[in-house]
Amino acid sequence: MSKAIDLGSARVSRAGDGVSPSRTSLTYSGNRKDCFGETPEPARETRALPGIGIHALTTAIILLFAVQSLLAQTPTPLPSSSPTDPASEPVVLAVAKVMPAVVNINAERVVRRQIRDPFEDFAAEFFGTYRSEPREVRQRLQSLGSGFIVDPAGYIVTNEHVVQRAADLRIEVTTSDGKVYNAHYITGDPKKDLAFIKIDGQSGFSFINLDNPSPNLLGQTVIVLGNSVGYGSSISRGVLSGLKRDITIGDLEYKDLLQTDAAINPGNSGGPVVDIAGRLVGVSSAKMAFTPQGVPTQGVGFAIPAETVREAVKGFKAVAQKQPSAQPNGSSNQPAAANADRLFGMQLQDLTSELTDAFGLVPGRGVLVSAVEPESPAAEIGVERGLVIYRVGRHDVNSVKSIEALLEQVQSGMTVDFTVGIVRSDGTRQIQTVPLTAR
Repeated sequence: MSKAIDLGSARVSRAGDGVSPSRTSLTYSGNRKDCFGETPEPARETRALPGIGIHALTTAIILLFAVQSLLAQTPTPLPSSSPTDPASEPVVLAVAKVMPAVVNINAERVVRRQIRDPFEDFAAEFFGTYRSEPREVRQRLQSLGSGFIVDPAGYIVTNEHVVQRAADLRIEVTTSDGKVYNAHYITGDPKKDLAFIKIDGQSGFSFINLDNPSPNLLGQTVIVLGNSVGYGSSISRGVLSGLKRDITIGDLEYKDLLQTDAAINPGNSGGPVVDIAGRLVGVSSAKMAFTPQGVPTQGVGFAIPAETVREAVKGFKAVAQKQPSAQPNGSSNQPAAANADRLFGMQLQDLTSELTDAFGLVPGRGVLVSAVEPESPAAEIGVERGLVIYRVGRHDVNSVKSIEALLEQVQSGMTVDFTVGIVRSDGTRQIQTVPLTAR
């Protein structure tokens, strides 16, 4: 009985009893006897596979194994996932949401101090025991900080130490789109280091909503925005490191502050700290560079909590509603020589008869330049202390009051001609007319 072996699609029959299928079997018919006189049994007929079929089968098997080997060597690509678009990152979205409400603050503060007249010693040589009254000198100090708008009307929260001594302030705020506005101080709380200022005559600003502050969870991502070391619209990123921290700066003690390892640098003061949803975490306040023992630290910054800010702003707005609108610059409540100092950086003084005689000047003419602010318009054009202003524009002047009246209508960018120099009683004169551009 023959056996069948399945090789792929080919089916090959093999003869039993060890007969090779590749050999041709002989068949006999009729009754024949072998050499022993016995008639052999008829041989069973076997059918051999043609040689060409075996060759085709072998080739097919080889090709099959070759294809399988090739497929096995070709790596199967993993499912590709498109990279995340940076524009959809949570921090990027939070910054885009909050940045229009962040402002850079340039506060120019005037510090007053009493000194003797700069020409007192010279006059004393001529008048013996003569002593004039102490004179008040004002020095301008500038501070850079940050803040953020909390109301579309242009109300801004910042640190008190950024805009302190409000009565002597000139405040400019710059928004993230580069626009510059004048602002005025409303009120503040030095104990909480919070202040409230307002942009003059503008509204419709983007703002940070204080009604939905961050939950302030330890370890959550926080973002610090502001005017870091004078670079506007800067951000840094970190985590919320601690709650309810108490620190002392100078004579002030601050309680219940938030701690973060996000970089807080000079200029960040007063700027917002937000979470990745754009909600307010707090207000940048201080950075600890050294421990009380003098050990340097890293990544230890502090912020005033949003809840504290929200409660303070409620009181600030109540004060703002009771205040009249801000007086424009150059109004009658400005101190003497404010216009000349503010616009051109010159401090002026009336020429008394004693000083006129001592310097040998023509009496009744001119106003003395008693101080010049470095890098001011007056300093850049060459005006120096000790010179005398004789004319402003087409008008002769002989008092500080007269100069102030002529400068009341001058605005930033306008140019005014000043005739300055020395005209002595002996006929010697050295004067020059110089144009000064108001800053």
